[in-house]
Amino acid sequence: MNKPLSHDDCNCFALRQAARYVTQIYERHLSRVGLTAAQFTIMAKLARKPQLSMVDLADLMVMERTTLVRALKPLQRDGLVVSEPSEHDGRTFLFSLSDAGKHLFEQAAGAWREAQDEFEAKFGKARAKALRSELFNLTA
Repeated sequence: MNKPLSHDDCNCFALRQAARYVTQIYERHLSRVGLTAAQFTIMAKLARKPQLSMVDLADLMVMERTTLVRALKPLQRDGLVVSEPSEHDGRTFLFSLSDAGKHLFEQAAGAWREAQDEFEAKFGKARAKALRSELFNLTA
């Protein structure tokens, strides 16, 4: 007879619970500049690699395109992210940070650093680095 299922044995539950906990730390810090953690990560991708198509950005974020569209809309509405048609295919739009987006991202990077420092102070810098490596390996 199988033993009863327990959330203590569920990888998905443990990861989601940890993600909610960590997200709360980052959201608290990023809220000072009016961004969510998801918006910050989108802006970080675009800051490093401007002119990404929706497909490429979704792939890099490991997000469904519909979820990404919902996250991008407020950033576009607020003039932080702009899109332009691709030279090669007018149906494909390329996304980049606007000048206002670049400025806000610089401010948000300070709030992100504070969140990063808080997490690493609680979890340990070396453990955090090892955890990031393992988690990135999952989606590589």
